[in-house]
Amino acid sequence: MMLSEKEERLHTLFRAWEKAVVAFSAGVDSTYLLYAAHEVLGDNVTAVTAVSPFMPREETEEAQEFCKALGIRHITFEFDPLASEDIAANPKDRCYICKRAIFTEIISLVEDMGAKIVLDGSNADDDPALRPGMKALAELGVRSPLREAGLTKADIRELSRQAGLDTWDKPALACLATRIATGEELTLRKLEMTAGAERYIRALGFTQLRVRMRDGAARIEVPPADIPRIAATETARRINDTLRAMGYTSVSLDLAGYGSPNTGQKAGQLHGAQ
Repeated sequence: MMLSEKEERLHTLFRAWEKAVVAFSAGVDSTYLLYAAHEVLGDNVTAVTAVSPFMPREETEEAQEFCKALGIRHITFEFDPLASEDIAANPKDRCYICKRAIFTEIISLVEDMGAKIVLDGSNADDDPALRPGMKALAELGVRSPLREAGLTKADIRELSRQAGLDTWDKPALACLATRIATGEELTLRKLEMTAGAERYIRALGFTQLRVRMRDGAARIEVPPADIPRIAATETARRINDTLRAMGYTSVSLDLAGYGSPNTGQKAGQLHGAQ
């Protein structure tokens, strides 16, 4: 199916719903979803963002700026996943428990708005086997129009580029809890260390990365092409010193590289999603 046909299928879904609420994280997928929904529905679309320690503060700021620029009604609410013992224990189904809690809250927030449907940004590439949160969406009746229209991540980036959205080449992001090994208790300190470590390395010019944590140790993943640069003596020393000062007990580099088949499988098994 041609990209234009997928786009038209997406617009057809929006027209059928008349009013919609978009769960908006400011990532590549949800940004395009919100943009496209607003193009079709105008003021009949509302963005809702959960402000949580699971997401870097920069994402909330970007979400607010995007909605302000386009004149989209934007609702934010505080969500503390660590208040739930089930989530903080970081079990294998943490993503399912967390996603269900967040979307239950979103649904309760918008019940009085007359919205027809709540939408999320899952796309056609998302594998339910690696994203247990998708089960929660199905149970709650949340729709994923990008996925339903057959739009892949590459499709969404291209449509975003055509629309002039800055997010078209934004690196893939994920909930910070995905960096902590399954079974290790989630704490605010661990999440803040993760966000700080990734923010620091990103400032050095590494746009796509993950800093995984297990037993207090950091394991850095960057694309294979970036491994020689990050492993350069001075850069490696600076990163090691900075992350240790943040509280990590040791710092290592995953030589398989971010996005490699081995790393991807490992991340999926341990964290539910990348």
